[in-house]
Amino acid sequence: MKTLLSHSRFTFFLFVLICSFSVSSQAETAMEAATRLQNKYDAIESLSLDFVQNTRGQLTGRPKIGRGRAYFVKNTTPGKMRWNYSDPDRQVLVSDGKTFSMYFESLQQMIITPAAVLDKDLTYSFFTGSGNLLEDFDIAESEHKVDNPSEQTVVIKLTPKTNQSQVASIQIWITRNSLIRRIEILDLFDTITVLNFSNLQVNAMDLSDTGMLEELFSFTPPENTEIIQQ
Repeated sequence: MKTLLSHSRFTFFLFVLICSFSVSSQAETAMEAATRLQNKYDAIESLSLDFVQNTRGQLTGRPKIGRGRAYFVKNTTPGKMRWNYSDPDRQVLVSDGKTFSMYFESLQQMIITPAAVLDKDLTYSFFTGSGNLLEDFDIAESEHKVDNPSEQTVVIKLTPKTNQSQVASIQIWITRNSLIRRIEILDLFDTITVLNFSNLQVNAMDLSDTGMLEELFSFTPPENTEIIQQ
């Protein structure tokens, strides 16, 4: 199925690596930045943000652009997430930690996968808390140059230590305030997915509101939607 997410649907979850430490005046190594990210990520309970996604490559045809808002809760076992795509058409990706559902309005389809299957994907397992950035990836300086050196942005490159079905490498842009501004994912088919983030809200959800959490991290598709179990 060729959709906006067909080559990268399991590679979106690293963008929740948010840090509150300030970058020092001395140059920071890639390993130091990665360690900083891991330490802060372990302390995150919830996150919501706006995103713009650009996917390009020979297999995708013309570049595809999508946008929307995403929500994550990590202090529960297992973790939960939801992606609401508003453009170019409505898509909803949601996991309650037990199942991972992908709804595509234009296709009138919803694909349901056991969430445990996704634990084999390093980026997904890192997001849900069962993976570790330093253990699962080789960390290196990125070949990318920052757009504006005065912003003191740090860019690091992550390469999976074990062969992955989706990810070849990941580049992460970290601002001087230790926020992830951008993620660039290269898959094994040379497709590049770029995610840019804004309006990030860290630990802003009321996690004691179980009704809100249940509603946010579940989705009932419209009638006549084809349900595909995988």
